[in-house]
Amino acid sequence: MKIYFESYGCTLEKSESSLYLNKLLMDKNNTLVSDPNKADLSIIGTCVVIKHTEDKMIRRIADLSSKSKRVKVLGCLSTVNGNTLEGENIEVIKPHEFRDFYRGSLDDIEINSGVYDGIPINQGCTGSCNFCISHIARGKLLSRPPEKIVRQIEMELDRGIQEIRISSLDTAAYGKDLGIDLADLINSIVSINRKFKLRVGMMEPRNTHDILEKLIKSYQNDKVFKFLHLPVQSADNNVLSAMNREYTIEEASRVFNEFKKSFPDMVLSTDIILGYYKDSEESFERTYKFIQDLKPDIINITRFSPRPYTKDFDKQPLNSNTLKSWSNQLIKLHEDIISKKFERFIGREENVLITETGKNGTSIGRDLNYRPVVLSGNYRKYENVKCKIVSFGNNYLIGDAE
Repeated sequence: MKIYFESYGCTLEKSESSLYLNKLLMDKNNTLVSDPNKADLSIIGTCVVIKHTEDKMIRRIADLSSKSKRVKVLGCLSTVNGNTLEGENIEVIKPHEFRDFYRGSLDDIEINSGVYDGIPINQGCTGSCNFCISHIARGKLLSRPPEKIVRQIEMELDRGIQEIRISSLDTAAYGKDLGIDLADLINSIVSINRKFKLRVGMMEPRNTHDILEKLIKSYQNDKVFKFLHLPVQSADNNVLSAMNREYTIEEASRVFNEFKKSFPDMVLSTDIILGYYKDSEESFERTYKFIQDLKPDIINITRFSPRPYTKDFDKQPLNSNTLKSWSNQLIKLHEDIISKKFERFIGREENVLITETGKNGTSIGRDLNYRPVVLSGNYRKYENVKCKIVSFGNNYLIGDAE
């Protein structure tokens, strides 16, 4: 069977979908093709985090169904909108099927294709944010046993993969249903006596704050990329309370500050939602000041999008002109932050792990803090390269290895 594949959304969705694909490719009669017109089956991993994305997914599924003999839909859209999607040649993977996938079918999947987006460590989350459709789509927390995650990592190391990424809706929630935590899992992974680097995916502030000291200690291992993705969404406590985020901005700030104290150059990433119905000029000013002080390397800005089945579905976003102005202000602020941050790296020597091929005869690697570094030349994937930083782009450093 010829299979076409594409996936959208968060790292969790992409990692789940890529593993599902690789499970099918364990059958030697199945092959991966790059053209859906030539496919017997198209697989699409979907996202519904905002209305615009959901509409895009529905259009793309319709397009694939006109080209392939069959289409399989995975991910959050299959949960939220699955019954209306199914058609003559469209099959939807139901939520209980994917939770069963977590209970055992993930464990012995071989990575037979070039499609690899990491390892999902838990399904669902512990939160109940009023605006979020993801926790509705994913359900309650279901963590995979650590020994099974470690075994899968060992299998991937056997196949030459040296950049290990673990992901979920909230990696900091990992293990709460098993009586362990994320730091325990990290310690188990880095104890593998092999050569690799580990990148830990997004953590929600509440659960991260609860295990902060233990988590920072686990990050001290040289195998762990010093990378922290902590979505705050707003720096105003009234907005956070209305969102039911279950933490204060002071608690989220403590997480960032303690990590920065331990790892001064680490990459900090956060998410901001603009135009939430409780937002105001005052709340935006607090968020602006928070970003100004934090100086994150990455900021993901989205506009509030009421989603069905959530408590905020009947709430209205703020005026679009206001949101455009706020968004532009944050983008400009972030550009200034990155420019000043990157200037400090010029002349510094860095060791980078090559992770992908770039454009126009370049290679892309990651430093210890997971910062992308672009090098001229075609380097072998997972090669370690020592270079000097000579310049930078909008969101990457430029190195010279000669």
